[in-house]
Formats: sequence, structure tokens, C-alpha cells
Amino acid sequence: MRIGIHTSIAGSFRNALEAARRLGCNALQIFSASPRMWAGGVARIPDADAQAFRARRKELRLGPLVIHANYLINLAAAQPMLRTRSIQAFHDELVRGVALGADFLVVHPGSRGDATTEQAIASIADAVKQAAKRVRLGTLRILIENTAGMGTAVGWRLEEVAEIVARLQDLGAGACLDTAHLFAAGYDIRSETGLAETFAKIDGTIGLEYVPVFHVNDSKVPLGGRVDRHEHIGKGKIGAEAFRRILRHPRLGAGSPHGLPGRAFLAETPIDRPGDDRRNVAKLWELAGLKEQAPRAEKNFSMLTAGMMKSRKKLKRGRRKPRLERMKRARKAQRRG
Repeated sequence: MRIGIHTSIAGSFRNALEAARRLGCNALQIFSASPRMWAGGVARIPDADAQAFRARRKELRLGPLVIHANYLINLAAAQPMLRTRSIQAFHDELVRGVALGADFLVVHPGSRGDATTEQAIASIADAVKQAAKRVRLGTLRILIENTAGMGTAVGWRLEEVAEIVARLQDLGAGACLDTAHLFAAGYDIRSETGLAETFAKIDGTIGLEYVPVFHVNDSKVPLGGRVDRHEHIGKGKIGAEAFRRILRHPRLGAGSPHGLPGRAFLAETPIDRPGDDRRNVAKLWELAGLKEQAPRAEKNFSMLTAGMMKSRKKLKRGRRKPRLERMKRARKAQRRG
């Protein structure tokens, strides 16, 4: 079984590999550039850097390597400028993914705005095909991620993900399913019965064999809440027992008819305190019943250090201060009135 977490490329791409190793992972997910900026990184990665990254990953035997695409990309966009920027940004993600030797590139379908779902699905498939032109994908596979269903987001229904994947079969596309998104979208994966019904729905739409990656996240929001809020494994509305059932399910193992060798279970859980990342990875290994076989994590290592936490608190205080000043001024104005 391949278990990992999203790791940071801050400083260098290789730092993400070292973080995964130190956290006790045998798989990982990264961003290939800043996820919230259009100009978040160069489209091309220097050959020397890419080769060093690939060599170190091979040495550490980490995989699969999953890249998560930029959050600003909206492949469903009808507005010409946003659509053009999204297609170019996704093209750049593909180029970087190939350079780094990634196995999968995960992307959110996007928001449809005023378009119908059918129109948006056609736009998404067309945008992916345009972005993939003149890119030799090799073993890199595009995965469409399900969504929680916020606003006009496409992909909260499994039928929608299946339709996009079906339109991209000439590119060998598949799906990445996020447990928090499934739950928020109304798929009750907490119980044995609910999980069986969800698997039946996956079978009847996407096909479990087209899902090589799961994002394993607990949810801060209740069933059907249609909001994307991740929680620590076992601490949210889904609960530890549900994750135990998922991670030990016979249909998800490599030996089952629908099993895939190297299927990855990757956490995208918050890091509120130093060590949360390490604890979430350890929890996944424990719930999978593979605690003894898990790679050894480095004691006390975390991607969030005490210094970073202090800086984060300062930043939050700095953001609160102007709001408090505005509130004080508003109250004074009310008293004068």
C-alpha cells in the first residue's frame, strides 16, 4: 500500500522528497509551482534540477508522485481571458509534470458560472485536450478530482466526473476521489452500508479501476454540507472507523479484481500544530493495519516548525488589527449618530 501526504517544495523540489521520507511516507503529492498565483513559477524546470529530483526519488523509492494543479485553473471557464490563462497554466503543469517524472497530475474541473453542467463538461474536456497538445505525456496520467459542490463547481456528482473522464479516454485520463469532498457532496461513506453504496455508484459511473489515487481527508462539515473543509484523520465528521474500513477494504488492494498496484492514499490535512503532518500519516498507516510495516518517521519532524507557527500567529494578528480598528471607528460613528 502507498500512503503519503502533500509536501512542500519550499526551497527546492528535493525538499518535498526529504519531507516525505522524514514523515514516514512511501508516496507523496506536491505542487509544481505556487498554487495561488498565475505567475507562480517558471513553466520549465532546469534539466539539472529535474534530473536530480528524479534520481533522489528513485533512491528513496517514493511513489507514486502526484502533482496537484494550480487552484486558479478553471477549465470550465467561459470568460475568454480566464479560459486562455487556465489552458496555458495547465499546459505548464503538464510540462513540469513530465520533467519531474510524475505519475499523476490532479486537477479540479472548475466552476461553470452561468453555463449548464453539460456545456461546462464539454468545455473542460476541450480545455484539457488543448493544454495537452504538443506535450508527450509518456507515463504521466491526468486525473480529474471530484469536488465538494461549492457554488457552481462541476464534479461534485460522480456522474459528472465520469463524463469528463470518458471524454478524455484518448489521453488515458482517470479520476482522483477525495473522501472529504465525497462526504460534503452527500455520499455517506461513514457506514459499511454507505461505503458499499458509494462503491456501487463509482462502479456504475467512473469505474473503480480508473481511480488510482484517493485523497484521504476527514471533513469539518456534515454530510451534504457542500463546503470543502478538511480535518485531521479521525477528528472530523467522517471518523476513524470509516477510514479504517476504507483503507482495509478488499476492493482497494492490489490483489483484488479492481485493485491497482501502487494505488495511493494521500492526506491533504491541515497542519495546525507542529507534528500534525507526521501524526496524520502515522494514523493512516495504523488504520490500514500496517503500522509495523510503515516506513520509519523521523521523531519530532514536521513541515511546520515552532518558528513558522509564531510567524503565522503574527500575520493573523496583523490582519485582525485593521478589522478591529474599523469596528471601533464604526461604533464611535454610531454613538455620535
